[in-house]
Amino acid sequence: MKATLIIPALNEADAIGSLLRRVPREVVDEVIVVDNGSTDATGSIAASAGARVVNEPRRGYGAACWAGVSALRPNADIAVFLDGDGSQHPEELAQVLAPLVADQADLVLGTRQFGGDHPLHAALGTRLVAAFVARRFGVRLSDIGPYRAIRVPLLKRLGMRDRAFGWPVEMVVKAAAAGARIAEVPVSHAPRQGGRSKVSGTLSGSVRAGYAFVSTALRAAREAS
Repeated sequence: MKATLIIPALNEADAIGSLLRRVPREVVDEVIVVDNGSTDATGSIAASAGARVVNEPRRGYGAACWAGVSALRPNADIAVFLDGDGSQHPEELAQVLAPLVADQADLVLGTRQFGGDHPLHAALGTRLVAAFVARRFGVRLSDIGPYRAIRVPLLKRLGMRDRAFGWPVEMVVKAAAAGARIAEVPVSHAPRQGGRSKVSGTLSGSVRAGYAFVSTALRAAREAS
């Protein structure tokens, strides 16, 4: 099975080079970095580190992810998504891919192992969405994190519309509604390695993000019904 790693990145020059050097190239066939309108050297550093760089000037996490999907080669079987800030570990790609390779899942979510200092409000939106998915579709999840792998044919059938940071939520809800097999594997989580968070870690920012996640989940469920 051919897996392509897609890394959306916006002003991640401090982290992207180190991150790409840590990607186990025997696990993925290609690495695509989507430069989402960076004003720093993110794109050139990524290219120097061996990634194929796709430029997506329209800002938005979902816009960057979709640009990566649109750039997939015709023989790609699996798309893997990993953030460009260094908070997730590319060394864990094999374990994220394992349920797909074993034909035990269609979508694999990396469940983040947060430390005790992680504020409750920062995970508010994902916990609410996980509760909604369990209640509506009977799929029990512990996290809706960005580190994930999905079969490309399934992804293209989902009709993804969100072009902002509701993209991960929309994918999970529509996959659950479609009856896809969703598996979870534990993954590490670290502080970002540079740059600035695109979603504020403040209480007010987290509440706004939580509201967006829940509203995206409700809309995605309506579209899938």
